[in-house]
Amino acid sequence: MQQGIGQWRRNAASGLAVCGLLLAMAAAGAQQPIVEKLVLDDTIQPVSAGMLERAIAQASANGAAALLVELDTPGGMLESTRAMAGSILGSRVPVIVYVAPAGARAGSAGFFLMEAADIAAMAPGTNAGAAHPVMEFGGKPDETMNEKIVNDTQAFLRSYVTRRNRNAEAAAAAVQSSHSYTAEEALEQHLIDLTATSDTQLLAALDGREITRLDGSKLTLHLANARVELVKPTLREDLLGWLVDPNIALLLLVAGGLLIYLEFNTPGTIVPGTLGTLMVLLAIFGLNLLPIRYTAVLLLVAAMVLMVLEAKFGGHGALAIAGIVCLTFGTLTLVAAPVPEMGVNPWVAIGVSAGFGGITVLLVRLAVRARHLKAQLGADALIGKMASAMEALTPEGHVLVEGEIWRAVASEPVAAGTPLRVVGHEQYLLRVSPADSSRAPEQPA
Repeated sequence: MQQGIGQWRRNAASGLAVCGLLLAMAAAGAQQPIVEKLVLDDTIQPVSAGMLERAIAQASANGAAALLVELDTPGGMLESTRAMAGSILGSRVPVIVYVAPAGARAGSAGFFLMEAADIAAMAPGTNAGAAHPVMEFGGKPDETMNEKIVNDTQAFLRSYVTRRNRNAEAAAAAVQSSHSYTAEEALEQHLIDLTATSDTQLLAALDGREITRLDGSKLTLHLANARVELVKPTLREDLLGWLVDPNIALLLLVAGGLLIYLEFNTPGTIVPGTLGTLMVLLAIFGLNLLPIRYTAVLLLVAAMVLMVLEAKFGGHGALAIAGIVCLTFGTLTLVAAPVPEMGVNPWVAIGVSAGFGGITVLLVRLAVRARHLKAQLGADALIGKMASAMEALTPEGHVLVEGEIWRAVASEPVAAGTPLRVVGHEQYLLRVSPADSSRAPEQPA
């Protein structure tokens, strides 16, 4: 009896110990801070702006201690940069922008995002700056307009750099003279708050640090042993990120146009027309997210007109060559890219222009030739052909033309076997005359 009671006590003690351990683990898990992490390693455009806005909203909804943005970008569109900087400045959750890994950069637009963050950090071997604005809609601005753009951009940067207690003069130099800073130089110039070799080291260094939010309130970061949760792009963002590549959009546009042309020439196939329409719409949607030069669009229209004229009238290739040249310049200058990474690859433009131009001229020429030959089908094709009277024509009877028997009416009575020539027709009744007749064949109606 006593042995059973002792065993029961030992089991109860073990159970209590296990429950205590589970409660301790649960309490530790509940106290473990969460840091949401977003990786931006592409150009700055509307898609990346949407991703950042979603990540900030998700971090706020999940009660995250901070949002960590790992940044590696050559730059991008100024309007998207303004929207992203506004999202960071208005975030309820502290935002940490970390330029990483080694070899990464926060160029141009990326510099604005880094300076907007509550905490700006860089990994050794990275650089940031070169933030001079570039016109996104083509054309070379005059000196006054260029000065306005630079001054406006500098004012935008100063409006929050000073509120973050960072070096406004050094930040302005990145805009005014496209100055770029290494991680060590940025720290020395007080453009960033610290350097770190990894996420873990960065979060450990920030634990317990007090920061001043944009509204002036103080906040202490508690990031010890934080659980980092990656914010993954959605399927929609993946698709838009693929479409925003101008090379992909251009290829979709060309391939879709050829498929639609194929549908017009072989009506009823449905699949080419449907697929081509989808590809063209996707291309237009992708290009709509980019700054487009309308002069380049006019060049593309002129190229199509020249190639159609070449196919219809013939120009010994001169019109086709001019069309391909217009197409090449149009595709090369189609996107007013603020950074080279957002422009159309020259080899893609040349390849697409030459290929599409040659195929278009060939297909249009075949279509024009087929339209001309269409009038020569049936009875029209027999005009001018030799025939033989199968019976006496007085004046109607049957004749043999090209191995076919036709009803015919002669211009004068002829005997059976007389060589004849087809000179016209009325529906399915041929008009014939003796072959030695000097009467010229009638033109088809």
